Amino acid sequence: MNEFNQVYVGLDVHQATIAVAVARPGRGEPDYHGTIENRDSALRKLLKQLSRQGEALSFCYEAGPCGYGLYRELTALGHGCVVVAPSLIPRKAGERLKTDRRDALMLARLHRAGELTAVWVPDQEQEAIRDLTRAREDMKSLELKCRQRLGAFLLRHGHVYAGKSRWTQAHFHWLASVKLDSPVQQIVLQEYLDTVKSMQRRVADLEAQMHEALAGWSLGTVAQALMALRGVSLITAMTVLAELGDLSRFDSPRELMAYLGLVPSEHSSGGSRRQGRITRTGNGHVRRVLVEAGWNYRFPARKTRVIEARAAKTSAVVQAIAWHAQMRLCGRYRALLAAGKLKQQVTTAIARELAGFIWAIACAVAGKAHGSKAVA
Repeated sequence: MNEFNQVYVGLDVHQATIAVAVARPGRGEPDYHGTIENRDSALRKLLKQLSRQGEALSFCYEAGPCGYGLYRELTALGHGCVVVAPSLIPRKAGERLKTDRRDALMLARLHRAGELTAVWVPDQEQEAIRDLTRAREDMKSLELKCRQRLGAFLLRHGHVYAGKSRWTQAHFHWLASVKLDSPVQQIVLQEYLDTVKSMQRRVADLEAQMHEALAGWSLGTVAQALMALRGVSLITAMTVLAELGDLSRFDSPRELMAYLGLVPSEHSSGGSRRQGRITRTGNGHVRRVLVEAGWNYRFPARKTRVIEARAAKTSAVVQAIAWHAQMRLCGRYRALLAAGKLKQQVTTAIARELAGFIWAIACAVAGKAHGSKAVA
C-alpha cells in the first residue's frame, strides 16, 4: 500500500474516552472525527466508519497509563499502529492551549508528517515479567521508606544504634530491646517494626517469583549470561531485559547507551563544543540498576566464587566478555578517580560502558556476529 492510500488516525486515549482525528494524504488539515467510548464495541464501529476501499489505516497514540491493549487490538485486526513517546513529540514553544481535540489533531498531523517517535512495545510475556520486576522495585522503595520512618522515630526519642551495620540480625535484636517512656510510643515502635518486616517479606516473595519466572522466560538464557558480569545479579539482569527486551535490536552499543540516557548532553555552536551532564532520557529503571552495578567496579578485578559460579553456567565467549569487562571497568574506575572526577561521575561513566558489554553478551547469545566486536 503506497503512501497516497494511507490514512493517519490520531488517538488521544483516556480511561473512559478516546478522541479521534483523521489526516488523509496531502497537505490539508486533519479532520476531527469526535470522541468515542474506550470500549471494544466502540472501536470496531469506528473502524467500520473509517475504512474505505483501497485505503490503509495507520493509528497512533501516546504511551501512558492505558497500556498497550489498544495497540494489540488494532494490530490484531490488521491495522498499523504506533505507540508514541510523549517526551519526543514536537511542540510549539508558545502554545498554551491543551484539549483532547487539539491533541488528537496534533497526533494525526505529526503522524502523517512522520515526525513521531515510536516506543518499543513488549509482547504479553515480556510485559508480565516487566510488571513483576517493577512490583519488586516498588516494594523495595516502600521498604526503604519504612526503614527511614522507623529510624527517624527512634532518633527523635534519643535511640541511636551503635552497631556497625543496620538492618542486620543484630540490629533487629537491638530494635526489639528498645524501651520507650510511654506505652503508646512502644506500640508505635512495634507497628513501625512490623511494617518493615512485612515489606521485607513482600520483597523476598517477589524475588522468589522472579527466580521461578526465569526458568520459563524466553529471555532466561540471556539473563543467565548477563549474570556472568560483575555487579549484575538476577534482579539487575531481569530488570534490564524486562525493560528493553531483545538487546540485539540495537545496532550498536552507543545506540543503547544513548537510549538509556547515559551519554553526555551537548550544546555546540560554531567552533565551540560544550558537553554537560548525562541526558537522562529513556528508561530510568535500567539506568538506575546499571549505576548501582557500576559501584562494584571500585574494587580490583578478580573472579570471586560467586562470579565464577554464575559464569560457569554460560559459554566460553560470554565468560571472555565478562572478564574483559571486569578488567576494563575496574581499571577505568581507578583512572577516572585519579583524574579528579567525583565518585558519582565515575560510577555513571562505568555504567555507560557496562551497558556496552551487556549489549555484547546479548548479541553473543543471540548469535549475532557483531556481538564479539565489543570485546576486541
